[in-house]
Amino acid sequence: MTDGLVLVDKPAGWTSHDVVARCRRLAGTRRVGHAGTLDPMATGLLVVGVDRATRLLGHLALHDKDYLATIRLGVTTVTDDADGETVDVVDASDIGDEAVGAAMSALTGELMQVPSSVSAIKVDGRRAYARARAGESVELAARPVHVSRFELLRRDGDALDVAVTCSTGTYVRALARDLGAALGVGAHLSALRRTRVGGFRIDGARTLEQLAEQFDAIPLDVALRTAFPVRALTDDETFKVARGQRIEPIGMPAGPVAAFAPDGSAVALLEHRDGRVRSLVVFAPAG
Repeated sequence: MTDGLVLVDKPAGWTSHDVVARCRRLAGTRRVGHAGTLDPMATGLLVVGVDRATRLLGHLALHDKDYLATIRLGVTTVTDDADGETVDVVDASDIGDEAVGAAMSALTGELMQVPSSVSAIKVDGRRAYARARAGESVELAARPVHVSRFELLRRDGDALDVAVTCSTGTYVRALARDLGAALGVGAHLSALRRTRVGGFRIDGARTLEQLAEQFDAIPLDVALRTAFPVRALTDDETFKVARGQRIEPIGMPAGPVAAFAPDGSAVALLEHRDGRVRSLVVFAPAG
């Protein structure tokens, strides 16, 4: 059985769940999940975990991400993207590049962002998109996000090709919506491609067709070293960590740290908080 991370180049029209279901069949196990949903219209990097690596996915999903996107000015949709019905069309030909740049700059840094009404956020136990599609009025609270890059790469009339680097929980289609609102003409996301999740990049991903020919994964040890800072444990520390006992921080950063035994095998994902080291995940031997 394959054990590790698989970098998938998700095709348009597939849900993230569709990709996971396909990988389950290819891997021959139900222990498969993904780190961070991509909408059906989006393409690009979907990090899929198999077997023990599924225990990393919640932590990988917290990493920052890179996107390439196209935003169309002047057209507002129900879903803030190209999959939704058009709500309004406005002439955006008078909007200059300087105004676009200023509005994008204002949407960079620490923001309070209202997610799209068709997001997967749960409202009273039901997904917001399910409520919205059932005709219910959905109002989501703004939440803090960080956008470290929102850059115009190219413009072709009303179509803006942009690059985005953002924290987890950021909705690029909400950025498109808010950009259009700031410019007074409305906008929606017409294309989206994810190119990076933490230390993993799209150039290392494979298509589902390629995976069908040969399905293998980035080994757990390699995946951990790629995604997290590393701490080498002594034999005594390895023994303690594997049994849930405390060890000294010894200069560990606050975020998750991958801990390895002297033989190079993965032992745990650790966190240093409030002067203590605790295990986020402890890995049992494969099999």
